[in-house]
Amino acid sequence: MALLVLVTVMKWPAYIALLAVAVVTALAAGTSPSEVMPLIIDGMGSTLGSVALLVGLGAMLGGILEKSGSAAVLAHSFRSRLGEKRSGTALLLAASLVAIPIFYDVAFILLVPIVYSFARMAGHRSPVILGLPIAPFMVYLHNTLPPHPGITAATESLGGDVGVLLMVGLVVAVPVGFVAVYMAKFLNLKDYVMTPDVARRFAAVSTSAHAQPVRGGGDGGGGDGGGGDGGGGDAGGDGDDADGRVDDESAHVTTPATWEVLLCILLPLLMIAVGTVTDLVLPDGHAALEYTSFIGAPAFALLVAAVLGYYLLGIRHKRRGAKVSEIMDDALGPAAVVVFVTGAGGVFAAVLTATGIGEAISDALLATGMPILPLVFLLAAALKAAQGSGTVAAQTTGGIIAATVLSGDYSVVQVALLTIAIGCGSNSLTHVNDSAFWITTRYLGLSVIDGLKTWSVMGLTLALTGFAITCGLWVVVP
Repeated sequence: MALLVLVTVMKWPAYIALLAVAVVTALAAGTSPSEVMPLIIDGMGSTLGSVALLVGLGAMLGGILEKSGSAAVLAHSFRSRLGEKRSGTALLLAASLVAIPIFYDVAFILLVPIVYSFARMAGHRSPVILGLPIAPFMVYLHNTLPPHPGITAATESLGGDVGVLLMVGLVVAVPVGFVAVYMAKFLNLKDYVMTPDVARRFAAVSTSAHAQPVRGGGDGGGGDGGGGDGGGGDAGGDGDDADGRVDDESAHVTTPATWEVLLCILLPLLMIAVGTVTDLVLPDGHAALEYTSFIGAPAFALLVAAVLGYYLLGIRHKRRGAKVSEIMDDALGPAAVVVFVTGAGGVFAAVLTATGIGEAISDALLATGMPILPLVFLLAAALKAAQGSGTVAAQTTGGIIAATVLSGDYSVVQVALLTIAIGCGSNSLTHVNDSAFWITTRYLGLSVIDGLKTWSVMGLTLALTGFAITCGLWVVVP
């Protein structure tokens, strides 16, 4: 409760609030003052060891994907293959791929001009028609798939396997994507009045224009699609210097091919899948595991993807090495905010575990007779509704139930399902204290009331759908 008051009422920075509450909690629980700071340091270190690698490399890959115009490449490629009548499907596919490595706010802003252009060419009355299904689904992916920080930190707290989480999360996400499409069709039966500025911008879009990535200062503020604990950075191009002069190389830069973008995004997923599957099916001690475990390590897979992105999306398309390095280094700035907040959340989780408070809370909740799967979903949902950040909600929930899960007899797949249930809960009750709410409604031209009727309803629907599928899998998987 103190954490929620500090963040939502007193408006403390999440990083400071988490650390302060962790220190006070440790002292109040009887931890010796001389042991408090070592506990804080250990909690920070154990969390950042894996999370910093994944978030940092994912952000650098996302940076070059963003600046190279990869979102537009994918959207136009899918649209040309699926046809104009399936522009919405093309956008959803492109958005799904872009949302895996890139923070929601930047990814959505990159897609906004494409949404406008496709909607105008299809004769739609507003960008909401195409924007509504993709935006909530992108946030859902952010909250339930690694390498995004909240879900990654939660699975680390529970002793889970990131590769298994990714594979199971993708299985759950596919039907959730279909629900997003059909739910959006239902909500779009109503005409929503666009805000005047969006109406002007939408009307000015040529019906034959090819959308380009957003240039210049984008909004970057939300990071995790919930609560503003990450920095989105700008969604700008790579041809402008800080003083506004156009870089000479921008005139010679070429656009990446579809296969190059897909390779950078899909190769790490394939590598992680290979490592995970072989670990599950091959017997312990098998000679191949020595190599597949290395190839399939999420951090190594993302490192390979980042190196590929440096060359395929940068150097190969006539960008100077120094410029590509600058683009990828700049992406670490916004990611650093997320990493630090995630580390502070790890400190809080470590204190809850070391003092026994987390186990006591978990045992008290389980004593009510509620099964653990709905328990973690509701706990994450309550934290999400109260303070807005999906990252903080997922990580705090993971810390509270960590002792119970680690001491329980749960399989690696069951731990992944528990983590996805946490992610669904952290995606559920999204409203005006969620930065993603404001980013989405602003760019789609929705009023606050219409945003609550569309964005919030979609977020809850997708969360419940993902949770229902997770419950079904819980019954059938070992």
